[in-house]
Amino acid sequence: MSDSDAQRTAAIRATIAEFLKQRLNDKLDKITKDDEERAAKSTALHAQFRPATWIEDAARRVAQIQAVTHSLKPIHPDARGSSLYCDPKELPASNEVGSHVLADGFDTDVVGNAAALDVYKLLKLRHGGSSLLELAVAGDAALAAALSNDADQGQTWMSAFAGLAAPRGNPASHTLAKQIYWPVGDDPHDDASYHLLAPLYPTSLVHHVYQTLQDTRFGDEAKAAREARKQGVFHERPVREYPNLAIQSLGGTKPQNISQLNSERHGDNCLLASLPPLWRSPDVKPLYGVASLFKRYGARRAVRDVAVQLRRFLAAAPAANVGTRQTRDDLVLALIDELVQFTAELGTLEPGWSNASECELSPAHRAWLDPLGAEAKVDDAAEHVAHDFANWLNAQLRDPLPVGDPEFLYWRQLAREPLQDLQGEVVHEY
Repeated sequence: MSDSDAQRTAAIRATIAEFLKQRLNDKLDKITKDDEERAAKSTALHAQFRPATWIEDAARRVAQIQAVTHSLKPIHPDARGSSLYCDPKELPASNEVGSHVLADGFDTDVVGNAAALDVYKLLKLRHGGSSLLELAVAGDAALAAALSNDADQGQTWMSAFAGLAAPRGNPASHTLAKQIYWPVGDDPHDDASYHLLAPLYPTSLVHHVYQTLQDTRFGDEAKAAREARKQGVFHERPVREYPNLAIQSLGGTKPQNISQLNSERHGDNCLLASLPPLWRSPDVKPLYGVASLFKRYGARRAVRDVAVQLRRFLAAAPAANVGTRQTRDDLVLALIDELVQFTAELGTLEPGWSNASECELSPAHRAWLDPLGAEAKVDDAAEHVAHDFANWLNAQLRDPLPVGDPEFLYWRQLAREPLQDLQGEVVHEY
């Protein structure tokens, strides 16, 4: 054995020894001081956690558990069918969310006898960027040598551990598992026109969703972003909300009986709201009593929020770099998007509303908001509105920022193209 192999063997052996030492200490801590059999129990535990003894027992018990990405027990705890390990990198790509999105990394779950889950905790230990399970599957000689000084014994135990990731027998369903008849033919009366599907619980995907939600709801960065929103200041991280989130408990008081990852989630299974959106649109009313459309546009809550965010961002004197320019432009474009949305809403009114005596809008604003009914025809209405948008935005930023003509010209340039595109779409449609 080379010096490098000997060093790897020693390092892996030290990792295993530290794992066993920690588990032994946890067991010893549970023995009460007044336990009359304390000495005997302590001696028995020390014997049990000798590396050779524990590893031999673990190699025997590993057959009681299986590494999976899709499990059956969450479907029904008494189902006895197959659970499967499907590497997300080998799954076909799809536009829908599925386990294939985990190709860049995922957590493997383990099902089977909960009393043997400590074996998987050993195999999750990492050395040199790989887990001990990955080393076992690869037949790593240093791992075999670390498991036992007897070369044949080390190979035998390593092969047993590698079997954790191997399929167990032929795939089989169970009477307590869910089954779906999926039509694949044209004749609904023909049994051959159906495939019988047995859906499994995508436990690795569920765990990834759970970790994402935990970070979004309770992570330090997420909390800081919510506080920034509350204070009305900029934060790089977006705030995400998951309304009507439901929590399904799997396994009751013994979530480990379902799977290892379910135990790590304390049995929590997050269910996103599967509801159609409830659209609440305010009544769209003609713009009467105002001389500029930006009077009503600027009062919209979304517009106010973005304008305040832009003003505070620029007032903080951010560094003059690409990131600052991109953030600034994104916020301005968000205001332009709101202007396009505002225009589209007014476009749902009956044409001709701008000709009423109550309408005080300028001819350009009438032609922009009521292109099919306004008496005054203004060919370059989009140019006028882009001009007025730039003036309006400068007015929002002028206190405390020293904005002037250069900023005006830049805002107008950003607004001109999307507004002209929108005007062209209206002309083309009619």
